[in-house]
Amino acid sequence: MDTPGHENALIHETSPYLLQHAHNPVDWYPWGAEALERAHKENKPVLLSIGYSACHWCHVMAHESFEDPQTAAVMNEYFINIKVDREERPDLDKIYQAAQHLLTQRTGGWPLTMFLTPDQMPFFGGTYFPPVSRYGLPGFHDLLLRVADYYRNAQESIRKQNVSTQEALQQIGNVPPAETGLQLHDEPLHIAVQQLAESYDPIHGGFGGAPKFPHPSSLELLLRHFLCHSEETESGRHSLDMLEHTLRKMAEGGIYDQLGGGFSRYAVDERWRIPHFEKMLYDNGPLLTLYAQAWQITRQPLYRTIALETAAWIMRDMQSPEGGYYSSLDADSEGHEGKFYVWDREEIRSLLDADEFVVAEKYFGLDQPPNFEGLWHLHVAAPIDPATELTVGLLRNARHKLLAARNTRIWPGRDEKILTSWNALMIKGMATAAVVFDDASCFHSAERALEFLRTELWRNGRLLATCKDGKAHLNAYLDDHAFLIDAVLAMLNYRWNPDWVQFAVALADTLLTHFADGEHGGFFFTSHDHEKLIQRHKPFLDEALPSGNGIAAAVLLELGHLLDEPRYLEAAEHTLKSAWPSIERYPSAHNSLLYALEDYLRPPRQVIIRAAAELEEWRRQTQSCARPFTRIFPIPADAKSLPGSLGERRALDMPVAYLCEGHQCLAPVTRLDLLAENLKNPRI
Repeated sequence: MDTPGHENALIHETSPYLLQHAHNPVDWYPWGAEALERAHKENKPVLLSIGYSACHWCHVMAHESFEDPQTAAVMNEYFINIKVDREERPDLDKIYQAAQHLLTQRTGGWPLTMFLTPDQMPFFGGTYFPPVSRYGLPGFHDLLLRVADYYRNAQESIRKQNVSTQEALQQIGNVPPAETGLQLHDEPLHIAVQQLAESYDPIHGGFGGAPKFPHPSSLELLLRHFLCHSEETESGRHSLDMLEHTLRKMAEGGIYDQLGGGFSRYAVDERWRIPHFEKMLYDNGPLLTLYAQAWQITRQPLYRTIALETAAWIMRDMQSPEGGYYSSLDADSEGHEGKFYVWDREEIRSLLDADEFVVAEKYFGLDQPPNFEGLWHLHVAAPIDPATELTVGLLRNARHKLLAARNTRIWPGRDEKILTSWNALMIKGMATAAVVFDDASCFHSAERALEFLRTELWRNGRLLATCKDGKAHLNAYLDDHAFLIDAVLAMLNYRWNPDWVQFAVALADTLLTHFADGEHGGFFFTSHDHEKLIQRHKPFLDEALPSGNGIAAAVLLELGHLLDEPRYLEAAEHTLKSAWPSIERYPSAHNSLLYALEDYLRPPRQVIIRAAAELEEWRRQTQSCARPFTRIFPIPADAKSLPGSLGERRALDMPVAYLCEGHQCLAPVTRLDLLAENLKNPRI
């Protein structure tokens, strides 16, 4: 357990994850000059431990090893110990996850445990280590002694290995330049859909087996493929079938919180029944967007329900009083994973009346064997007909009662730091729901979050990455800028705000000035003036988050066409060409870049509405019949000093709409019925 009264250097941090370790008997440091200089001065190796607040196995290793005085004594004697929150420092996490894979030939994860020389080079590592040998892993206490001995007595071997590791790290993401005169084409789009189809689970939906992740970037690619090919081809129909089947199975599974809304990180089984119970903001933002867009093209009531319940959960449980969105909910409560969410059947019976229990028992599978350590984690075992009003009403009452009872339990920990990139993903989700469902509450929630970011994390023309308790710090990354531009553009579809337009332009200009690879194209993950690390990555592949280069290319295309700004269009094209050799190797690992490729080859429709009193009516009517990815910008007739080519979309004495795809535009439309008719056509 933690040492009473003991404090280490983490006590001054804002990250909840770091603060969880501030009273460990380990003399932890945050990453920084003080710890690294001490490692040099004392010629000690660095023990680098990377994790995050909602990580179950991070908690396990902390309780087993970092709170143990004997283990801590060994760590303090032989190592300089550094603790990193991977959500605050994704730059460090990317480097040392890659290094762990190079050194061990195993997949990474959290907690990540790496041993470094004082010059930051990794020479040994792994993920979770138990306190004594088990699971085929060495005991952590013994491992520490062996690593310390190796560091003292094998300096030449370490030096040679470090040279090889440094060379290998430099090759990661170092894609050879594309051929001169490269012409971008759509073949990777078709190959990616084929690759997704090959890994698709036709029984339970999703891709691959257990553990099963939602992969919203892959699902969005299927949605885009369907919209491009519609019912005209078997491939288009199959894309929609895969998308819908997966969305329905996830919504009915235990990965979705059947009482409170929102999705857990992943399911441990292939049927989506039992989740790893942590709930992350960065999953739920894209999934909210996806369910709203799926409703746009299918009008399936389930998708609307899931989208709005997820939005309601975010507003209720995950939005700070100041407006920003919190990062995550822990998997554990009272020291047990999932305890907050699971049920005893008799407890449920005691909370509901007889008719409610009859409905809930069958709907949630309570008449089946328990599915989680002798208890029930709720999933939809027997869907009900939405037309049966009495049954629907009983189920609604049952869910409300169970949620109210669950809210009295001891809650899982909530990581209340506000991350720019994750907030941007949720702002986009909320803005999309606001547009699709004409829901003002979703828009106002997103507006509060966006204004929080502009006020607290935009300082002197530069963006910061994280904020908690009024302290914003750390240089923002590629993802922060690209995702935030995407979020601002989504917000402008519901309401025009000239300050937001200027903000999007400033962010785009920052990308070009501080992140662009001027020689080879694309964008580095860190800015040109970022702290010098042992690797500078230029990420093209999608990971848990979409590729920053992919989203950057897509938003620069959109902003470039909106404002007729060639700098943005050229930067997007150069990014695609820079990534092309990597895209060709495995297209479906680059879904975000494929979105940008689709938009480059076939620019999505942009509709500029200029109107006075009728602006809201035109916005609602236009958006009600629009397809996903059609951007509709409602600009008041009296708006002044519009940037770029927007100034040419002049207001008239009557409402007017300008429909464009890239550089091609229709004649201005002044009748709402004709505008709606034009929007029904796939292309102008």
